[in-house]
Amino acid sequence: MNINHKKNSVLIFLPAKDFNEEEYLIISNQLLKSNYKIFIASDSPFVCIGSNGMKVKNDVQLYNVHHENFAGFILIGGKGTRNYWNNKLLHSISKKFYDNKKTIGAICSAPIILAKAGIIKEKATCYFDDKKELEREGIDYQNIPVFVEQKIVTAQNPQSSAEFVTTFLSLLNK
Repeated sequence: MNINHKKNSVLIFLPAKDFNEEEYLIISNQLLKSNYKIFIASDSPFVCIGSNGMKVKNDVQLYNVHHENFAGFILIGGKGTRNYWNNKLLHSISKKFYDNKKTIGAICSAPIILAKAGIIKEKATCYFDDKKELEREGIDYQNIPVFVEQKIVTAQNPQSSAEFVTTFLSLLNK
């Protein structure tokens, strides 16, 4: 990949099944409209399947992710995301993006992954039903649609997807 591709590429993590399709569509469409290339990362060998049956082919296996190829990283939520809360490989990938000061976004149930990875240190928002899990990690839950701390954006639910991706893009361009 040449340098321009790296600056204009965003990696999106999708659970192998039960990702939130609305979040994915709003976020990916806005990134594409903003002239970013998107790449889907998952541990699914072929396609990721959303909560309502939508199929999205993944571009890269989690074990094959190289943070240096992307400007930022977004973790999409949905009930399938809960299966990844303790995924050490996803924690490691997230830490590499964080350690290299790249923009990271997590929506719905996904902020718990960042909290468990030790990336979110103090405050964040997430899907309201996952609030207790966030607090168990010592994070002060913020009951607002979108919350930013440094270069990390967290959001509550599909209704906050548009504000989330707009905020993510503004951090990418800083």
